[in-house]
Amino acid sequence: MKNDNKDIYWRAYLIYFGFVVVMLVVIIKTFSLQFEGRNTVFTTNTGTKAKMPTRTIERIPRRGEIVDIHYVPLVTSVSFYDIHLDPTVIDQKLFDKEIRNLSIKLAEHFPDKTASEYEQYIRSGRQAKERYLLIRRKATIEERKLIRCFPIFDKGRLKGGLIDTDETIQRKRPHGELLKRTLGRYRPRVGNKSELRVGIEGAFNEYLAGEPGVEIEQRYGNGWKKTGQIIRESVEGANVVTSIDKEIQEVAHTELERQLKLQGAKNGSVVVMDVKTGFVKAIVSLTRETDGNYCESFNHAIGTKEVPGSTFKLASLMAALEDGRIEIKDKVNASGVYKFYDREMTDHEGGMGVITVQEAFERSSNVISKVINNAYRGNPQAFIDRLKSFGLADSLGIDLVGERKPTMYYPGHPSWSGISVPWMAVGYEIQQTPIQTLAFYNAVANNGKLMKPQFVKEINRAGQRVKVYRPIVLREKICSQKTINILKSCLEGVVKRGTGKALQASFFTIAGKTGTARILNDNLEYGEKGERKYQASFVGYFPAEDPIYSCIVVVSAPSRDIYGAKVSGTVFTAIANKVYASKLKYHDAINEKRKGIKEAPKAYDGNRSDIEKVMKQFNIPYSSNDDKEWLDTNPEGNTMMLVGRYIGKTTVPNVLGMTARDAVYLIEKTGMKVRIIGYGKVTNQSIQAGTKVYDGVVTITLN
Repeated sequence: MKNDNKDIYWRAYLIYFGFVVVMLVVIIKTFSLQFEGRNTVFTTNTGTKAKMPTRTIERIPRRGEIVDIHYVPLVTSVSFYDIHLDPTVIDQKLFDKEIRNLSIKLAEHFPDKTASEYEQYIRSGRQAKERYLLIRRKATIEERKLIRCFPIFDKGRLKGGLIDTDETIQRKRPHGELLKRTLGRYRPRVGNKSELRVGIEGAFNEYLAGEPGVEIEQRYGNGWKKTGQIIRESVEGANVVTSIDKEIQEVAHTELERQLKLQGAKNGSVVVMDVKTGFVKAIVSLTRETDGNYCESFNHAIGTKEVPGSTFKLASLMAALEDGRIEIKDKVNASGVYKFYDREMTDHEGGMGVITVQEAFERSSNVISKVINNAYRGNPQAFIDRLKSFGLADSLGIDLVGERKPTMYYPGHPSWSGISVPWMAVGYEIQQTPIQTLAFYNAVANNGKLMKPQFVKEINRAGQRVKVYRPIVLREKICSQKTINILKSCLEGVVKRGTGKALQASFFTIAGKTGTARILNDNLEYGEKGERKYQASFVGYFPAEDPIYSCIVVVSAPSRDIYGAKVSGTVFTAIANKVYASKLKYHDAINEKRKGIKEAPKAYDGNRSDIEKVMKQFNIPYSSNDDKEWLDTNPEGNTMMLVGRYIGKTTVPNVLGMTARDAVYLIEKTGMKVRIIGYGKVTNQSIQAGTKVYDGVVTITLN
């Protein structure tokens, strides 16, 4: 019995220690794989066996894409592959039969070498027993697929020696400078270089980066190379869906760049925001480089704070109205010169006489400095407290790195003085970034609700939403609705009657405020007259009666003009017009709720089939008494009368009233040449209709 028990104990001990030994082997093997590499036995061409050390490394996943609101790629990852060949594994018979064909194919698609040079290169590598012979560096995915079909290579890695697993992933911005700084970049901590986070790439790196996997590398004579053996697959990064609308972004970028070049300005920025949600639809920041071109080298919209100038008058009026210290219809004497202690402030228009506070705002009179100074005389802290209640002293907390906190002085601050209130009232002794100014105006357009500007709508992976970003309200109501209504009327008045009256759009109304602020020179001095630098701005929203978008345009140090309406307001209007014209949601469908017309519209003269098609499409009654191919259009009441126009074959045709396309067609049909001036409808032709055709040029003027 005792012997039986001993046998059981021995067996138990044997099993126990056996498991211990197995576990130790597993642990040792794991550590040797990770840190020391393991040895893989392979057979050489001579039949001898050798050992190849291997190791495990991280398998870096593909970063996610950054796309616009319509899923148009703004930043994407592009794969490139280094193609190598191990000629030692190729069977001699296959090598002799196909090496020439392979070389011809390589030379045909990659003419860096001739077919003979490729063949000699591969033969030399095989003779030298090279196991990692470079064939092509940074091949695209399409080139990689093509190479896999070449002779020998089509046999794969084990028989054809093809090694195409060395992947390099590069980040690409398909649209060049567009959004360059806002899209940004991310650089991990490497050696002495610290981590770098810029723009959306940096702010949302945790989502874009994905999760690394593990794969095996093998040591060759010239270093470690990937084997294609994957221990754990990596998880690709998620895609970031921004709130940016690429169409609006392109318009904003183009219009700002055009104006900066025209003005020879130092830099400029534009931000377009959705009024209700605060999501940014476009953001541009351009700086003049040493070569004279404008590039997105710094995000001025969120990172450059400057005195806002007259655009801040809206906040000053809001404070005084909300505190009940003024009425918008109060009369003031805009004398043109306003003295505070030993300092003077002037109006660019000079004296305007006795006007209302609203008129002073609309015409951007600096008499507002006097109004606000009188309103808060003896209690300047009340003015500061009210401004702070609007959120004007706080950062917006946007997700992108680099937002600067506004500068706002207060009684007791070393920079505070007796002239601080009047100077702050008109936008000096306070500094804001463009996006902070826009957020305040956006709140007025949004009936007092202050929204956080955001750039990302959602995160998704493989079509599945990972995270959705909702609108964020920073302040539910910055002031009373009564004050909001008054200020909205003032902002509309700026464009209807005031400094922005040249900026009215054709099909919708704009509300906003111009601003011209004197800024420091490069030597941090204001400079004498003639050396002064200014910042021109326009900020507002459209359509005024039911705001959809708010927008700010800031141009720094223009050299031709300095006033906000002419420099920045024109950019604002161009953006608003193009956005309005290009968005179908702003226009009623022509085939819905058709109504009869009271009066036939003016129309181009032209080809019968084209005119009749348009008349039918727009439900316009028309009448014609002949069957000529070319027609004059004469509206009579609600009917379009179509009258035939004679077009001779050997005489210069009458093209007045036609489009350029029809006019050019008819003139060139006679064999004559055409020169076009202007655009629109033909109003003049240099050679009178009916003149005998000859070898000459007809100049047509359009308007």
